[in-house]
Amino acid sequence: MNAEVFGPVSGIRPAMRWGGAPGRREPVRRNYPALAVAAVVAVAVVLAAGVVGAIKATGLARAPGAAPGLIAASSFTCADHGARATTRVAVADADRAGARDDSAAIQGAIDAAARRGGGVVTLPAGTFLVSSHLVLRSNVTLRGAGPATVIKAGPGFMSAQGPAGGYPVITTDGAVNVTIADLTADQSGGTLQGNAPARLAAYAVEGRDSRDVVIDGVHVRNPFTYSIAMVGSVDFCIENSTVKAGEPGRYSQLDGIHILDSSYGRVINNVVQSGDDGLVAHTIGASVHDVLYANNKVYGGSADDGFKLAIGSYSIYNIQIVHNDFYGSAAGIEAAYYDGGTGTVRNISISENYIHNLAQGKKFPAVDIGGTGRYRAVENVTVTDNRICAAGAITVQPGMGDAVSDNADC
Repeated sequence: MNAEVFGPVSGIRPAMRWGGAPGRREPVRRNYPALAVAAVVAVAVVLAAGVVGAIKATGLARAPGAAPGLIAASSFTCADHGARATTRVAVADADRAGARDDSAAIQGAIDAAARRGGGVVTLPAGTFLVSSHLVLRSNVTLRGAGPATVIKAGPGFMSAQGPAGGYPVITTDGAVNVTIADLTADQSGGTLQGNAPARLAAYAVEGRDSRDVVIDGVHVRNPFTYSIAMVGSVDFCIENSTVKAGEPGRYSQLDGIHILDSSYGRVINNVVQSGDDGLVAHTIGASVHDVLYANNKVYGGSADDGFKLAIGSYSIYNIQIVHNDFYGSAAGIEAAYYDGGTGTVRNISISENYIHNLAQGKKFPAVDIGGTGRYRAVENVTVTDNRICAAGAITVQPGMGDAVSDNADC
């Protein structure tokens, strides 16, 4: 996403963890097939404004007196550190002009750093073609010089799949304590034929089956999958990153930042231009819980959502959606069941967001969590102190502790 359109996002660094929920689990490897999903359309049941007893999720440092929408990036910081090793490892013989395949050179440096117990693999500005999928190792950082460091899928990129299938540009594949920072990942969706089997089995930049993953200042361009994803992972942070995907056309399901079966994380200070759902919490093989989505500027696809709670057979709980700017999508924040899901939705705090200028104005809801009552338990969902402009109603399925209050129209 171009800085001149969306503005810069300033850098931040790790701080302390929030939230208190059941004990952490180690990541479990799973096989994720490509998903073909269809949303359940719900008839809204609107809760009147001014309902008392809204329950605020604990642990979030709020900015007193701040207006809904984006605030200072320094208000939200990572709880996780990623790789801490500092020894630099050079990438030998890489061609920054993009004239030849640099897969072996970059992967070789990553593997060499891992053999030493960890390190920082650095890339200068330039374009580095890859014909295979880069796999991060434990205690290793892959760091560029900023957006001008471009790791680009080359002509041979589709000839083999990544470790878990699919076509990731960069994957963590079971590593712990890893960082991906200060670079652009270009999946070359405009020039490659990305509509291949297992297209949605892996994603452009992903933390997969990993623990303590930081993705900081990563810019995804020309994706043919989800742009940035966290899959089956715990303790993660995605911050200061940008995603730029076109409207669906050649490819479908171009989600921006997608959290799948993962927990204990933060998605903060990012800028997303998505061709589908902008931000996602999604369950297939495990719950998504204890995740903060804050201070993100999100343009969702014009037929999709700014934020999607995608509920499968596992629950989504302990989620905070605060101080985001959602615009341009069909709906603002919405929940939907997929694939016969039976999970519940509970302890969701939606506050101080600016939801505005939706693609079809007030035709679709600003917020819709379980309108028809067809959902399983929807409990302790609070929608408070949001600003709603050129967007539809706020609707929440009645349930224990659910409340809608103090939201303002323009």
